[in-house]
Amino acid sequence: MTAAGAARRAALAGLVLGAVAGCGGSPAGASDGVLDVLVSSYPLEYVAEEVGGEHVEVASLVPPGGDTHGLEPAPRDVAALGEADLVVHLSGGLQPGVDEVLAQQPPEHLVDAAGVADRGPDPHFWLDPLRLAELGRQVADGLAALDPDHAAEFTAAADRLAASLAGLDEEYAETLAPCRGATLLATHEAFGYLADRYGLRQVGVAGLDPQVEPPPSRVRAAADAVRESGARTIFFETAAGSSVAEVLAADLGLETDVLHPIERVSAEQTYPGLMAANLAALERGLVCSG
Repeated sequence: MTAAGAARRAALAGLVLGAVAGCGGSPAGASDGVLDVLVSSYPLEYVAEEVGGEHVEVASLVPPGGDTHGLEPAPRDVAALGEADLVVHLSGGLQPGVDEVLAQQPPEHLVDAAGVADRGPDPHFWLDPLRLAELGRQVADGLAALDPDHAAEFTAAADRLAASLAGLDEEYAETLAPCRGATLLATHEAFGYLADRYGLRQVGVAGLDPQVEPPPSRVRAAADAVRESGARTIFFETAAGSSVAEVLAADLGLETDVLHPIERVSAEQTYPGLMAANLAALERGLVCSG
């Protein structure tokens, strides 16, 4: 471990010990019949609210518009993780600081979305609606274990969410059927789950972290992919800026368009709305046969 890593771990350990010392008594949700659910990113927040309904109070470690990748837990976050009735988190490296806090301070009740994410380091499973539906069922099970009296309501809500997401999947599948095999060229390599589900070929200029400047080798590889495939659009994320997309578009004669990885989400934006906008952008920008 590097010196910086050791210092970071020691600082987190101090935060955890301080938070534990300051906690006590029964869970916050026990006194009013409402379960306190703490999530670590917006897609998890959407699922928890849809499944829990009036029986939960959902809070997120990431504020509206905040950076999911760059989250470093503050002392209040460490305390909240220890006090929540249920924590919903995606482990595996998207938020290493949260992973470390939970390793040192394991919550009594945790739903780990890693169970529905299997593309290695790519965390963006929620761009596949059917995987997000599976998380809904896991959240329902987690809530039912805490509040058995409302288990049937949680199950019914998860079923409604699954039906809605199945409808979204059908819309994507029907719209993108003529595009199977098309190249999805994106500045941020965040669309692997979506590409796998609908038969697209993702080519990312940058890696999974949109803030990392792509090396020249990746830019050259993306340019080669454009020439081979005839791709006509490069998709970028507004939060990361469009400079890379604009440079490639100018060099290769491409259009640019926005594709949202549903990470930095404002208070006005929603999962269904962003997925609808993404589908419209793909329909405009991909090279399809129909």
